[in-house]
Amino acid sequence: MSINNPYKQYKTTQISSANQSKLILMLYDGAIKFINKAIELMPTKSIEEVHKNILKAQDIIVELTTSLNMEAGEISKRLLNIYMYINNRLTDANIQKKTKPLLEVKKYLLELRGAWEEAGKKSPSEINEIKKGGINIAT
Repeated sequence: MSINNPYKQYKTTQISSANQSKLILMLYDGAIKFINKAIELMPTKSIEEVHKNILKAQDIIVELTTSLNMEAGEISKRLLNIYMYINNRLTDANIQKKTKPLLEVKKYLLELRGAWEEAGKKSPSEINEIKKGGINIAT
């Protein structure tokens, strides 16, 4: 007999009912959350927990990278380069166990999240114009 976890059910429903723009925001939120946790744990010298949180953030960056539509245009290529840079900085932070690269990555992710949030507020006609420019956002 399995016990249902209401929180897990809620998260599953939230993810399955979200549009592409909302899913991207959720991925950014998750990466930022794990980076914040790694930053918080860094002074405690809890190396294993810092490592786990950085890896979780990297997993999210990999998901964002693999979900890029490279046929969409120049913006996809730029995002790919940004995601690769972020992943490299996360690797640096994990190897060196330093906060500075994490703070840098967090700044970039917050900026990208803000851009996606604004894009998600666009009307369907504005989204069609954005798609012509190379960003594929589901409506």
